[in-house]
Amino acid sequence: MHTTSINRTLKLTGFAPAGKPRNSMRRACAVVVLCAATAIALRAQTLTTLASFGGRDGGAPDAVLVQATNGQFYGATFNNTIFTITPTGTLTLLFTFDGTDGDFPDAGLVQAANGYLYGTTYTGGANNDCQIGGCGTIFKITPRGTLTTVYNFCSQNGCTDGANPTAGLIQANNGDLYGTTQGDGANGTGGTVFKITPGGTLTTLYSFCALPYPCADGANPSGLVQAIDGNFYGTTGNGGANNAGTIFKITPGGTLTTLYSFCAQSGCPDGENPQAALIQANNGNFYGTTGNGGTNGSYGTVFEITPSGALTTIYSFCAQSGCTDGTDPLAALVQGTDGRLYGTTAKGGANGDGTVFKITPSGALTTLHSFGGADGFDPMAGLMQATNGEFYGTTADGGANGFGTVFSLSVGLGPFVETQTTVGKVGAAVKILGTDLTGATSVTFNGTAAVFNVVAPSLITATVPAGATTGTVEVVTPGGTLSSNVPYRVKP
Repeated sequence: MHTTSINRTLKLTGFAPAGKPRNSMRRACAVVVLCAATAIALRAQTLTTLASFGGRDGGAPDAVLVQATNGQFYGATFNNTIFTITPTGTLTLLFTFDGTDGDFPDAGLVQAANGYLYGTTYTGGANNDCQIGGCGTIFKITPRGTLTTVYNFCSQNGCTDGANPTAGLIQANNGDLYGTTQGDGANGTGGTVFKITPGGTLTTLYSFCALPYPCADGANPSGLVQAIDGNFYGTTGNGGANNAGTIFKITPGGTLTTLYSFCAQSGCPDGENPQAALIQANNGNFYGTTGNGGTNGSYGTVFEITPSGALTTIYSFCAQSGCTDGTDPLAALVQGTDGRLYGTTAKGGANGDGTVFKITPSGALTTLHSFGGADGFDPMAGLMQATNGEFYGTTADGGANGFGTVFSLSVGLGPFVETQTTVGKVGAAVKILGTDLTGATSVTFNGTAAVFNVVAPSLITATVPAGATTGTVEVVTPGGTLSSNVPYRVKP
């Protein structure tokens, strides 16, 4: 078993152990080195290795990438670095953590409306009074690499503000950032849900394990998603009625409702121990993964759940001989512009080193790629679909130098545009991300023309026009008309 999977398994079994030992089990990393791009054709799919880590200052990327307004992708590595990479594979190391400003920034980044990229570190920072020491931080970093610590966890007596965040942040419709901590909080070690202003004022909205052991409301939450109804939805890896994790809803004011407790069925065919955030698909339901459970020997599942809490297991992994369909789906899914859901498994596949897959909302799964070591292994993070239509991801190990990779996957989908915020009022300023936007001649919000400015080939700024209604944003360019991947919702 590879070291990464050993450490992730430790997280699945309960509270994260002292010192987050999956780092101590890894080799020390050195300078990021680009490898020769390697293409592997799989029918209509093409996977290309863009970069291989392997030097003093980087390695083990296990967080989802984010596309910024400058057209580049940003990510973090378990071995304490922040990096940027172009869609064609030019990789630049931006920042290296030293412990005082945080350790282990292995969650995804989010670019806020103010232009900064925000993220979390699992340990490190100014405080060491939490359960495992090194309580973690929230930071912001400019696209060019200037980092500022925004918040140090365990700043409150008894660590009631939580400690050790493992998930990325999201920016909500109100402009504040929301996230979770794996540990501490007002009730011991169950973790928290919090909000924080871009300037650094943190409010704890909920502390888990508020109900009797085994924490019927859940423990150790993962990331959040803000739904169309304005509430936040998420998962906990432990706790719940069966101590196998939960799905919950929480209002912006902090009222939490447990929607589902996993392992509700004998043998846990409904899954157990979800480790990643949910996504809300265009049908209004949520989709996610569990790292364990299922009908084929506890290799994990893909599930669908309605906003009211009706859960359906749509796929159980290791359904094929030799688990060629993959095992251990530890990351969040992403819905592509074709309506299908795309994700990764950390293990299994034709070579045992993990897979990339797509699955329909009804549960028909197709394995798109099986990793084999030279092109990486342990793809523990999810995928990101960039505005050029391709998917991008990382592997935590393997590659030309043995310390992980960044890859792209083409499945034949065309370019689109993406609004950095997806809801606003008439008159609101909206950033529109895209590819080859130079020369754009029109921007419309559900057919209503908007005033706009082409800032860069990857960025347009526009104003939501009077009379606009909820619907697709379209940008007319010399290369054709580009539509937004999700509707823009115009608030009254």
